[in-house]
Amino acid sequence: MRIINKNLLLSLAKGLFIFLCFLAIWHFAVVWLKIKVFILPSPLKVMDALFDPKIAARHNWPRHISATGQEVVFSFFITFFVGVGLAILIVWSKLLRKLLMPVVLLFNSIPKICLAPIFIIWFGYGIVPNIIVAVIIAFLPVVINTATGLEAVEDDLLDLVHYLDASKAQVFLKIRIPNSLPFIFAGLKISAALCVAGAIVGEFIASSRGLGYLLRDAQAFIDTPTIFACLFLLSFMGMILFSSISALEKIIMPWNNKAQGVENR
Repeated sequence: MRIINKNLLLSLAKGLFIFLCFLAIWHFAVVWLKIKVFILPSPLKVMDALFDPKIAARHNWPRHISATGQEVVFSFFITFFVGVGLAILIVWSKLLRKLLMPVVLLFNSIPKICLAPIFIIWFGYGIVPNIIVAVIIAFLPVVINTATGLEAVEDDLLDLVHYLDASKAQVFLKIRIPNSLPFIFAGLKISAALCVAGAIVGEFIASSRGLGYLLRDAQAFIDTPTIFACLFLLSFMGMILFSSISALEKIIMPWNNKAQGVENR
């Protein structure tokens, strides 16, 4: 445990050091090259857009962060349940595979930004159409990765459990689903970033709040510091979601951490 904590602190320190070096290079490049604010603001200008009381009050950051955060969180959980559920159905039955895979591929091939106006007509303005757009953008990696993991079971092991008269449900619960956990988490890590992007796509189309709405508004007024501030917050959201998935993966699959530790040695 001490080794894990030491390695975690060391990696965090390295990441913080690299980030601070990046900010320093960015700041001095803007100052020395005399780049105008509307082209590339300095990190200090971006921080002012976030934390200066007058500017922050004008942007009402809590309102917009809360809206986008809700869309990202809800879309991620829906993506998880829908993606894993569809993958189980696809692997469970060949008939369901033939019925569901064309529909999944059809939704994936449609440009997602074209669906947003339809959802707005159906569900009106608000977070609901943005959540739906984010789910449609993010669910495919979970479906594909989970289905791959469910099928990536050794034939000898399947022959053994069939010889022991295991039912299909028992095979899924005790063999296929545990075997697919690394694949599921890999798909969830991909979908985490896609949920953030999907929420912003929905907010770009039509929304009265959210970081996507604020980005669109800042673009109209050429308010580049606010644009960078929104991008920083979106990146932070994605990092928090990704880190949470990684932490949960270590808790649910401790054997995988031990295996990686042995390989690193």
